[in-house]
Amino acid sequence: MADSAARNSDADRVPELSELFAGFLAISLSGFGGVLPWARRMLVERRGWLNEREFAEALALCQFLPGPNIVNMSIIVGSRFRGVAGALAAFAGLVGVPLLIMMACGALYLRYGELETLRGALVGLAAGAAGLLVAMAVKMTMPLVRERRVSAILFALAAFAAVGLLRLPLYWAVLVLAPLSMLWCYWRPR
Repeated sequence: MADSAARNSDADRVPELSELFAGFLAISLSGFGGVLPWARRMLVERRGWLNEREFAEALALCQFLPGPNIVNMSIIVGSRFRGVAGALAAFAGLVGVPLLIMMACGALYLRYGELETLRGALVGLAAGAAGLLVAMAVKMTMPLVRERRVSAILFALAAFAAVGLLRLPLYWAVLVLAPLSMLWCYWRPR
């Protein structure tokens, strides 16, 4: 109970520029190759800067905007709390140090990329990243299940089937399912 009270008081406080930088730096250093699960954990569970609904809405907007979702998320969250300076701080925290690390990794891969041990390690990292992505999807789906939002679950399953199983291009799924879901919400029985 005391933990939730502390989290609520932290959620009301506007983070400083240095906190935005450090928060997104921690996200980027924690999850190479798939940082959205770490972003959700940090933004919703640890720092309380967003609640579950705000994170889902921001992620939906990030997926609609051009560019990487996590970059869009850093800009949205940073600008929400500190305007342009916050967006720049969050973006710099997200991409600055990881960019330098990846440049060094690229140089090492050029030199040692033919080693079978390295290839096996990269396959293992890819499997771990896929597992984290599935875990995040389950966590984001749980509020829909708890609230018994059957139509939202059906649209999510339709999107998964279209893109994941039928291998349709994402833009076709969005062009078809987004208007249908909006029409459903507008005309659904109340």
